[in-house]
Order: sequence, then structure tokens, then C-alpha cells
Amino acid sequence: MSSYIPETAPFNEQQRAWLNGFFAGLTGIQEKSGGSVATAMAAGLPSAETAVEEEEDFPWHDDSLPIVDRMELAEGKPLERKLMAAMAQLNCGSCGYICQTYSEAIASGEESNVSLCSPGGKETKQMIKKLMAEAGDNPKPSSNGSATNGAATNGAAAWSRKNPYSANLIESRPLNQEGSAKDTRHVAIDLAGSGMKYEVGDALGIYPTNCSDLCGTIIDRLAADSHVKVATPLGNTKPLLEALQEDCCLKDPSDELIELLVGRTPKEDAQATLNHLLAEGVPEGFDVLDVLEVASGSTITATEFLECLDPLNPRLYSIASSMKEVGDQVHLTVGKVVFEREGRVRKGVASTMLADRVATGESMRVFVQPNHGGFTVPADENVPMIMVGPGTGIAPFVAFLQERASRKSPGHNWLFFGDQHEAFDFLYESELTQYVHSGVLSRLDTAFSRDGDTKVYVQDKMRESAAELWSWLNRGAHFYVCGDATRMAADVDRALLQIITQEGRMSEDEGKAYLKTMTSEKRYVRDVY
Repeated sequence: MSSYIPETAPFNEQQRAWLNGFFAGLTGIQEKSGGSVATAMAAGLPSAETAVEEEEDFPWHDDSLPIVDRMELAEGKPLERKLMAAMAQLNCGSCGYICQTYSEAIASGEESNVSLCSPGGKETKQMIKKLMAEAGDNPKPSSNGSATNGAATNGAAAWSRKNPYSANLIESRPLNQEGSAKDTRHVAIDLAGSGMKYEVGDALGIYPTNCSDLCGTIIDRLAADSHVKVATPLGNTKPLLEALQEDCCLKDPSDELIELLVGRTPKEDAQATLNHLLAEGVPEGFDVLDVLEVASGSTITATEFLECLDPLNPRLYSIASSMKEVGDQVHLTVGKVVFEREGRVRKGVASTMLADRVATGESMRVFVQPNHGGFTVPADENVPMIMVGPGTGIAPFVAFLQERASRKSPGHNWLFFGDQHEAFDFLYESELTQYVHSGVLSRLDTAFSRDGDTKVYVQDKMRESAAELWSWLNRGAHFYVCGDATRMAADVDRALLQIITQEGRMSEDEGKAYLKTMTSEKRYVRDVY
């Protein structure tokens, strides 16, 4: 058989043989039909042109593009496609959908909560509202998810985003050693009796509650009665304190709230500050209490205030356990978020709840969010895995290793982990060391950025082992990334492309095509946020 594939092309012998056979067959078809697409179609054979026409193109589906460029690319498209362009394009699943299905659910009216795209933040929410207003269909008051939003498909259909299970905390154990600048927790939650099932790669959705001190301070600023009944952004009727704790997002002040306060504050300097916030956007870490303090002296009712708040959405955490290992429990790896701004301590709503506000034996509302895009262990247990998960991004890979250990899978496993200091921040060190000794973890590369004169990150460790990494990819390895989308995942993506082009002797365009093929085959999968 003639060879249609160059010897330098990055395929193994089996792939090369299949491709040569494919192109040989295609050449034969073209010769018989005189190269005519019309003749091929008449014979019942699909043409390349037909395949292209049938596959809808989403040119805006690129997380590196700013929202202005994405909206330009979607100009003239139907509403659901414009809404899709407004999303963050990560397909991260934090909204309970992927970008395309979330936009379609909003456009159809099945989903009324327009603030679910957490990576897109305020700019996505504002663009969605703008598009819906232009379409003459303003978003209705939000409900706690749509009928199908977030429903589990892996045996836990009774419990979902709309119908969460009340699960008890088993433990919230610090993973960092004394001296660390971080507080990362290993959180174990009891699912016994729930019937809930999950697969490795899934996420656990948790409905958080706001800190009672923050809620109390807001009520004082409003000069309101904490017991007065109010309608919440989730469509419930509750006493004000309970409503703020359970149903209201107190993190990002909405433009509606700022606009309301502009008209109510008697102070010109406060009006000027509020108008500046409207024009330029609020600074990082600026919350609902901050805007009330800027407008001190203004008068608004509790009902008016709540009408301007977004719903408190669930937080999704990558599951750090396999049910084959832990039974009716689910484990998480949670980084506690606490920082000071303008003399006031700010707290991550879910992370501080899990670290401080829920005691052992107390409950929280949870649901399973199935993984998307193939973010799970390979179906073929012989296939190698390369995992990149610095910081709390290690969570799903603890689960992957537990799964492979329980199955006694023969496939090789390679983990890149990084954090600040090896002495304080080597999360799951004893477990990973045991996996290395047992052979479950074939290779462990670590990058502790603050231990040397030069900062070293996981992408640097990848480059140091470029030839070996390329060898694993040629053996069909699946490549996984979990963690921060804006910096780490982007840096890892650039390093991976560099390794492929360098070691595979490809041009940049060929390297990008190779990566695109890996993605389409679900061999390059990311869980980023």
C-alpha cells in the first residue's frame, strides 16, 4: 500500500496504518467518481463539504478573546448564539451547563438565573441582561435552577441543583503545615442513606450561607428589622436575616443597587463616587456592604435592597475521592479565602463556611454535578495519564489515583503538583508518596515556587521533561489540567504547545492542530475556573 502519511508525522504505527487505509480508500472513491462531489453524493457517499456545512461553527468559543471581540463575531446570529458569546467560553460547568446549553436555556426561558457564569462575572451578566432587553424579554426573577439544570445522570437523579441533599460534615482537616500562608482543608462529607453516586471527575455543588456578622452589619446599615418578611432573589419568602444568609449574593454589588443609591444619597461626593463605580466598575473585593457605606445616610427599604441583589449561587468543588475507596462519603480540597480590604476582613462565602462555620455533624445542602467533556479516567485502563494540578487543583487527581489503585489499572500515571513551600504546602504528601512507592504513581514532579531564588512552576517542570512527556503523548496518554484558568492553565497550555512543536518537529499551526485533535478525542481535558 502506498504511504500517504509522512514519516515525520506524529502517529504511531497503528494510527499510520489506519490513516493510510483511509486515504487509499478516499483516493479510490475520487478516481471512480471523477473527483466530483456531486457524483459522490449521488452514490450516497458523504462529502467533506457536506460535513462542514452540518457542523455549526462557534468562532467566539475562545477563552482568550475579550468579550467585545466575541460579541462582534456573534453579530447577526440568533439570540442563543449571542448569549453563548457572552459566556466565559471555558465550558467549566460551574453554571451547571456548558456555555452553549446555558445560553440556550436562557434564550428558551428554561433558565432565569443570569448570574451563573462565575468566570464571566459581572461583564457576562450585564451582557446577558442587555441582550435579553434588546430581544424584548427581560430576565424573570431567578429561581433555584431550571427543571433540568444540574440534574445528575449517574444514579443520583433524585438529588440535584434544584433539589439538594442535606449532608452532614464529617471533618474539615487542615492540609497545610504550621508556618504556611495558606489554609487548605480536606473536607469529608457523609452521603450515607442518600443514594447519591458520583464518578471521579465529577464536582460537588454546595449551597453556602453568608456570615451572620456580615448580614447583621448590612441590616444595621439599612436600619431594618431582621425579622421582617421579605421576598428573596430565589423567589422565597423569609425573615430578612435568614434571607441574606441563605438566598442573597453579598459579594458583587449590582448596577441596579448602585443606581438606586445614587438617587437616594443626599451627599454630592457620595453621588460622584457611585457614578464613578457605575462608569468604571467596582474594584476587586468591593462588596455590597462597601456600597452601602459609600452611600451612608441614604434611605432604602429592605424590599428595595433585596430587589437589587443577585441570588446566592452554589459553589462547585472538584471531588477528591473515589467511591471505590471511601464508600458513601465525598471528599473535597478547599482553599479558605480570607483577606483584608479597607480595614475589614473579607471572607469567601463557601470556603469559610466549610472551614469555620459548619461544625462536625452539622449539615449543608449538596448535589453532584457530573463531569463534562470527558474529564475522568480513561475507559481503557492501560492508557497512561498525565495530570497537572497545582494547589487545590490536585483534588480530582487524588480521586483519579484512588480509582486506578482500586481497579488495579495497569496504565502509567504522571502527576505535576506545585505550591509555595514544600515544607508547608505539599498537599497530600503522605498519600502521594505511598502511591509512588506502590507503583500507582509512576512519576511525581513537584514545583514549589517560593523555595528557591527563582520561581519555578508546573509548566517549567513540564518543559524540563519535554522529551519524556512527548513520548507519553505518542503512547496515547491523556493529558489533564485542573485549576486557575486565567494564569496557570493558560501557561500550561502554552508549555504543552511548545513541547509538541519542539519535540514533534512541527510548525506552530501543526502543533495547534495536534492539540485540537487531542481535545476532540478527549485526550486533552481541562477542569478550569
